[in-house]
Amino acid sequence: MRECKLLSFAIVLVLFLVNGVNGEDPYRFFTWKITYGDIYPLGVKQQGILINGQFPGPQIDAVTNDNLVISVFNYLREPFLISWDGIQQRRNSWQDGVYGTNCPILPGKNFTYNIQVKDQIGSFFYFPSFLFHKAAGGFGGIRIWSRPKIPVPFPNPAGDFTVLAGDWYKTNHYILRRSYLEFGRNLPSPDGLLINGRGWNGYTFTVDQGRTYRFRISNVGLTTSINFRIQGHKLKLVEVEGSHTLQNIYDSLDIHLGQSYSVLVTADQPVQDYYVVVSSRFTLGYSPQQPFFTTAIRAREFQVLSLGVLAHRLLGPSARQDLSASGPRPNPQGSYHYGLIKPARTIMLATLLLISMGSRDTPLKLADYFKIPGVFSVGSIPTNPTGGSGYLQTSVMHANFREYVEIVFQNWEDTVQSWHIDGYSFFVMGMDGGQWTPASRVRYNLRDTVARSTTQVYPRSWTAIYVALDNVGMWNVRSENWARQYLGQQFYLRVYSPANSWRDEYPIPRNARLCGRARGRRTRPL
Repeated sequence: MRECKLLSFAIVLVLFLVNGVNGEDPYRFFTWKITYGDIYPLGVKQQGILINGQFPGPQIDAVTNDNLVISVFNYLREPFLISWDGIQQRRNSWQDGVYGTNCPILPGKNFTYNIQVKDQIGSFFYFPSFLFHKAAGGFGGIRIWSRPKIPVPFPNPAGDFTVLAGDWYKTNHYILRRSYLEFGRNLPSPDGLLINGRGWNGYTFTVDQGRTYRFRISNVGLTTSINFRIQGHKLKLVEVEGSHTLQNIYDSLDIHLGQSYSVLVTADQPVQDYYVVVSSRFTLGYSPQQPFFTTAIRAREFQVLSLGVLAHRLLGPSARQDLSASGPRPNPQGSYHYGLIKPARTIMLATLLLISMGSRDTPLKLADYFKIPGVFSVGSIPTNPTGGSGYLQTSVMHANFREYVEIVFQNWEDTVQSWHIDGYSFFVMGMDGGQWTPASRVRYNLRDTVARSTTQVYPRSWTAIYVALDNVGMWNVRSENWARQYLGQQFYLRVYSPANSWRDEYPIPRNARLCGRARGRRTRPL
């Protein structure tokens, strides 16, 4: 009788374990070793940051809702952090990988990121966020595929290529940081542009004539907007940072700092070499010693070309959502009527150049969690910053959980700006020249604007966004111009819920690194 009971218990236990495994989203495990190594992106030997010996780093492929477990071992001589551009980190700013939320990984140490790509699809990238390491490499592509049962609004392409493009300096990142930025000097002009870690020495995409391919293009550069095109071929835009778009046809696309686009390209031309062109954009008076290059197709291959600067012109928002397409879930993307919701308040960000993010030894997220006084004060950056002299400030703006807000980026400079919000996708409502006023809302797209995490703000112009603050945490709002970000053109948005519930935000991770005034404190286990 006792043996029968034990057998029954074992059967129940096995069934429970099987059902538990089947009911949980899959896990993907990565081990990354961060080292210095010799690279030759512009034909000149220089020191780069490698991940598992690779420059750029390994591609991350995941499916909607997958759990990513990424163990990062730092073999550099200085602290290191990796951030995930566009990955929303639902309820989990603990994994954001920026200095306001995480202690850096010290030399010889490791940290394991636990990330779920919850309800996401699309094209993104990761990059090093600390000590201007982005100028030395350490970046790579992220592709989040739709679940098999959820159709995408285009036939499966014959191939899927990642294009990591951006400006590049031959000068060591340490010299750029110490000799320029920390002395208040502007960076010099870049020495060239790269595609997937290569400049004029070339990178090749191989294709078959008559077939259609997907190109996922991310601007991973430091300071320069780019234009992307393929000689003799049209670009069909299909996705922007996780949103399926109306499939308009373009000769070329402007891609600003931090932005990612997906296009379909059909190799419908005669068999020969065709250039995949990346050139600088919205850059005044730029004349690099080494011209900006590209990469091409030969309806067998796409290779590399040198081009100069394209003339500046002001473009309005062109990408619009495909409201009939499913996103990461089976319901149509247009079922969320963002344009019918009245924002609770308007945040004007017109003078952020005057506010420099003060450096602290204790990440703001840890100070908030442990209630450490003196690190920051909520509201240290107002909703409507006013003009005046520049100043240092540990900039934290308060926001309430589930608040729906309008944010207006006003740019009075002569250069294009690019702004990113960690932890969120937002709706780009409109952009235009001159001063934003409440009357500007009559030009908003209230029906099918694209949702994304990074937007451009053209010179002497404004861009307005709507965002539903449904993700509790301490989230970085920053310039994607990495020299400006390093000098402090950023702040943190503290999205607060008084419930203190795991339903709103995950608890501090058991492996959280503690530094500064948080050192030695105890964390509660997961």
